[in-house]
Amino acid sequence: MTGIALLGAGIFAREEHLPAIEAVPSLTLKAVYSRSQASAEALAAASRDPASVAVYFDSPAVEGKTLDDLLRRADVEAVVVALPILHQPAVVERALRAGKHVLSEKPVAGTVADAVRLIGWYEGNDEKKPLWGVAENWRYLDSLRYAAQRVREIGGDLLTFRLNRYGHMSPENKYFNTEWRKVPQYQGGFLLDGGVHFVAGLRFLLGAAGDDIKQLVGFSALLDKALIPVDTVNAAAITGGGRSGTITVTFATEFKSGIEVEVVTTKGAVSWNPTEVITVTGKGDGSGEKVEEKKEFPYSSGVKEEVKAFAAALAAGKLDAVQTPREALKDLEILQALLESGEGGATVKNITL
Repeated sequence: MTGIALLGAGIFAREEHLPAIEAVPSLTLKAVYSRSQASAEALAAASRDPASVAVYFDSPAVEGKTLDDLLRRADVEAVVVALPILHQPAVVERALRAGKHVLSEKPVAGTVADAVRLIGWYEGNDEKKPLWGVAENWRYLDSLRYAAQRVREIGGDLLTFRLNRYGHMSPENKYFNTEWRKVPQYQGGFLLDGGVHFVAGLRFLLGAAGDDIKQLVGFSALLDKALIPVDTVNAAAITGGGRSGTITVTFATEFKSGIEVEVVTTKGAVSWNPTEVITVTGKGDGSGEKVEEKKEFPYSSGVKEEVKAFAAALAAGKLDAVQTPREALKDLEILQALLESGEGGATVKNITL
């Protein structure tokens, strides 16, 4: 078994990461860390066996209880980092320097520049490196994987695509009431925090069609003053193969919600949402008639599946390709380009990484 520690805080760490770790037989939770003692103790208390989980924190200062003390433990071989966006890169680097394997939450960093610096340092280390994966749980959704499979099976050349995500982040929402999200010190607010999921889902289906976004132009807005600095973006995007599509993401539509990603090729169309995939193809008899297929899925966050994949990577000594930091960097570059294009009055942004 691999000894693992959860470095996290808040509701998501308790409700998603903790049970995900404990659901994998090859992982043993040894310790938890959060910046405050109260938060760390709450995280440990939510575990299956609190008495077996050591607690570490930086405030108040207590000898032997710091993050560095945790990272010195020989029985902790890996860590899951689920800390606020701006704190993650430094903690990821500290853990890697301590020789621990790392699975860090999305986005890979708060900005592309910070992500490039961290990835460059990691890849430039000639010594035997611990594994570092970035947790994008949408890439582990059964429904999204099935949709990608159908895109590949249908084949044909990409014609167009769209990503539509509507919803409202209300003041009563448990994630809104996380202080670092309520008053974000990073670009994009919820568009960064949640938007990378939507970009990852779109890119996953475009990848199944053999393409990816290379250029975009967008308009952004703040429709709900509580969701600073910006909550909505509408954009047009072009792939490397020269096909155009649209991207709409908003956290400010109280009376409309839902997410849908659609990819259309010369041989069919696949429309995805987290609980349903609709495939439209020709009948294949020359009649021009169409056949529609629907497949439903139970709701899943994908977090347990991504942690299971990380555990498998530890056993194999090789990271799953969809968990690489560079894959997460591509999601972040597109999201940041959407924000910068909107801020610049719909300037054209090229995707280069």
